[in-house]
Amino acid sequence: MIANELLLELLHSELVSYVANVENKDQGSKQGNLSSLEYFGFTTGFRIVERLTKEWPRFKDELDTVKFMCTDFWTSIYKKPIDNLRTNHQGVYVLQDNAFRFMNKISVGSQYLDVAPMYIAYTSGLLRGALANLGINCHVTAEVQSMPTCKFHIQVQRN
Repeated sequence: MIANELLLELLHSELVSYVANVENKDQGSKQGNLSSLEYFGFTTGFRIVERLTKEWPRFKDELDTVKFMCTDFWTSIYKKPIDNLRTNHQGVYVLQDNAFRFMNKISVGSQYLDVAPMYIAYTSGLLRGALANLGINCHVTAEVQSMPTCKFHIQVQRN
């Protein structure tokens, strides 16, 4: 069990390192290309949720789907559920993780806030990909005001 958790953290840190160093050498960007990390997360989330929901009945509504994301999906990846879910019942959801796993070891406080987007872009993609596979077209943004707490804002795209 511990080896699996360590492998995920090492894989994530290598993805961030790759995007920050290799992919953007000629661009000179310190932040790297966040869209690449987000795309890696999107494809991963799309595939993971397909396996997780294979035996599940269809969700009743959008809120049930997001609740599933906060409990079962998040627990299967990060070994704990989301700490807080808020919604305005009009397609906006805010998921808060008070001890986000990929930022726990970086800093506590606001010392490295400038590199935080590199560590949450993958997870934003995970959420967007999983929700896309479940039939919810959305836009996911993330914010970090103080590490290791982070909030993911999900804005559902209505047709």
